[in-house]
Amino acid sequence: MANEQGFSLLLSGDSMITRGALRTADEPTQALRELVKNADLAYTNLEVLPNDFRGYPGADTGGTHLAARSGVVDELIDIGFDMVSAATNHALDYHIEGLLATMEVLEQKGLAYAGLGRNLDEARMPVYLDHSAGVLALLSCCATFSSGQQAGDQNTQMQGRPGLNPLRYDRVYEITEEEMAVLRRIAEETGIDATRRESLQLGFGFPPDDPEIFPFLGNNFRVAETAGVQTTPRTIDSDAIAKWLHEARARADFVLMSFHAHEAGDNVEDPAGFIPAFAHRMIDEGADLVVGTGPHLLRGMEMYQGKPIFYSLGNFIALNHLVHKLPADAYNRFRVEQGKTPGELFAAREQNGKIGFSADPRYWESVVPLCHYDGTTLQRLELIPIALGYGEPAFRRGLPHLAQGEHGNAILHRFAPLSEPYGTRLRIDGDRAEVELG
Repeated sequence: MANEQGFSLLLSGDSMITRGALRTADEPTQALRELVKNADLAYTNLEVLPNDFRGYPGADTGGTHLAARSGVVDELIDIGFDMVSAATNHALDYHIEGLLATMEVLEQKGLAYAGLGRNLDEARMPVYLDHSAGVLALLSCCATFSSGQQAGDQNTQMQGRPGLNPLRYDRVYEITEEEMAVLRRIAEETGIDATRRESLQLGFGFPPDDPEIFPFLGNNFRVAETAGVQTTPRTIDSDAIAKWLHEARARADFVLMSFHAHEAGDNVEDPAGFIPAFAHRMIDEGADLVVGTGPHLLRGMEMYQGKPIFYSLGNFIALNHLVHKLPADAYNRFRVEQGKTPGELFAAREQNGKIGFSADPRYWESVVPLCHYDGTTLQRLELIPIALGYGEPAFRRGLPHLAQGEHGNAILHRFAPLSEPYGTRLRIDGDRAEVELG
């Protein structure tokens, strides 16, 4: 960037912040707070709607109706964050009214955000952050969302639809010839395929572009030698995101591309196939760094063309279980009696810590990358482990602090094998690590 002395960029994962964070006086918490504040620029993923619960609760949500008081934005700014990605599976938890209220709060408080808009072009646009180190552009998109939550185009006849910047993908299930014969027979005998053909005849549907594809109950199947699943980013979205990335490249010193995707490959720590394909293309199109969020736990990192790609940075602040209030739909969904408190709902949903996020330590530890640049050239990449209080009481769990000593070392040694398949090597020294840049 413009600063000849270089600059540092701190990255963090999902911030589900529903109350104050990083305020306790213990040394590991204060050290993490200072780490964020001392970075020249700091980024996090805003996975909450700080809209003061304005809007109407959605029947289809990202899992929890995740809203908060608008003051949590002040908390993030006070911690030291300069910019947030906001295209997440919770962006429409309170419908369009809640989305617009969130955008209003972020704009009033001056926290740079990307990934949401009053129409599709606005949702795809980068946000620019003018800094003494230069101009940084941030773009944000989301692959995990329900139909209708994506922003819509405007045209000469109608206004667009507020929503998030979509990164759609195509999924094809591969099955053997014998399995396909069974599937076709089921579709024929149950009338499922007759219903599909009728929709085509009425003009409400279209046949697959690939004649080898057999559609069944909203999913696509084709014959292969072995069973499996293939995912690819949808060209219409990748091309449009790349267009705005080119715009950012021409208007900023540094371009940060963010994506939010829960989709997994062989296991939850493995990104679905379309994710590396998209990330590689974004680097090829001019991004300086790609950062992923979404599954709430760590996935590996890759150095591609000398540029970092983080496939998931897990959680940074995880206070979704402390959301202040919940709508009736949430109680119905989790089969909890109306009139119970939010705390009682979350306890019932996770069987008092026996299942769910609270039962798995992977959701309560992560790394914070600290990237040191000279211009747009990465000179050094530190990885600082953090812990979020696994096993602590609910009111303490989800608040981050530096993971020190053996715990920090263990987190780094868990992250290293996640990154090895991408050719990434770490130099681990106690509770700190650096990425070997080659």
